[in-house]
Amino acid sequence: MNFRNMAAAVAASALFCAGGASAEELALVSGSVGKDISELRMQLDEFEKESGHTVKIVEMPASTTDQFGQYRLWLSAGNEDVDVYRTDVIWAPQLAGSFVDLKDAMKDETPRHNPSIIESQTVDGKLVAFPMYTDAPALYYRTDLLEKYGKEPPKTWSELAETAKEIVDKEHEAGNGQLTGFVFQGAPYEGLTCDGLEWVASSDGGRIVSAEGDITINNEKAAAALEMVKGWIGTIAPDGVLSYKEEESRGVWQTGNAVFMRNWPYAYALSNGADSAVKGKFDVVPLPAGEGGKSAACLGGWNLAISKYSKHQDAAIELVKFLSSEKAQKQRALNQSRLPTITALYDDPEIAKAQPIVASWGEVVENAVPRPSAPTKRQYNEVSKEFWTAVNETLAGRGSAADNLDKLEKRLRRLKRREWE
Repeated sequence: MNFRNMAAAVAASALFCAGGASAEELALVSGSVGKDISELRMQLDEFEKESGHTVKIVEMPASTTDQFGQYRLWLSAGNEDVDVYRTDVIWAPQLAGSFVDLKDAMKDETPRHNPSIIESQTVDGKLVAFPMYTDAPALYYRTDLLEKYGKEPPKTWSELAETAKEIVDKEHEAGNGQLTGFVFQGAPYEGLTCDGLEWVASSDGGRIVSAEGDITINNEKAAAALEMVKGWIGTIAPDGVLSYKEEESRGVWQTGNAVFMRNWPYAYALSNGADSAVKGKFDVVPLPAGEGGKSAACLGGWNLAISKYSKHQDAAIELVKFLSSEKAQKQRALNQSRLPTITALYDDPEIAKAQPIVASWGEVVENAVPRPSAPTKRQYNEVSKEFWTAVNETLAGRGSAADNLDKLEKRLRRLKRREWE
């Protein structure tokens, strides 16, 4: 499929043209969550004024699972039509062989960025992708409802469940029958791997696979964490949460029909939009702690990688520099509450005033829990799918957590065999 001729699927923009080089046309592949595409379009329009190059945006589904599958198909086929890919933080080990090493090209920019994020995109000494923004989820809560019933933001999952139930019961008695207690990402996809990892890790149940590559998920604490969440379904969380992704969760929350929501920072700016029923009625705190006594927020974020099959690699590097620059990251923080990877921006007074969540989220990002993509290498996608399936099956009542985790361990051992590849 030739994306350069797909007018319905792409939008023209511009690329900085250094040294008066001839105009080139690139294709940038990008997923869409919230206002991602429209905001990216605005930045590229601004970039267009500085050059004669163009960049076509090839839009992808919001599901990162679907995106990854398509990326892998194109890259395995040596597709020359896509120059720059927007990549999830977990994909570097799996797609490293198809991307250009950016270490030399970005050596002047690299010191300004969070070292752990740069490290997450480095595979066997090769800088596979360069960061646009990072991510770590928060617990969104209704300040008006908690104040109404004299409640504090929950510090543990048990407190969240108790508070949600009490508020929902009383609101239902008062005629607010649409209100639910807690919405999150329960659909069987990568988002549930994030949520599930947070429940398990905060309960001292490990991180699915250890940093050394050992399978650790089949343990009593992990099972207890999932049984806890199973008890929320149909009580403080709607049955439909088992099909919710980020946007479905935000839809329920933003119409004023949830007390709590687990979601990423992008939902903060949208929740304060003019069309939001919760504008001015909410705040965020770190995710609650489990039985392990600690909070666990899954590390997220998006990066830019250049295909080794691209015929326009020099121009593509300039595009990566622009979209990862301090100016672009600041715009993203101001307009979308996206978390910068340039550490100095967490002290920027303009960002702190416009988006308080950004200024307060530096510590959360520093302590975020990574998914086990590094130890499982190219098999991470299969590992994640097996995990989210086991979690979804448990929450849906199809087997106990202990039984499903036992089956999960057996499947992961078959994937691993001797060593992860």
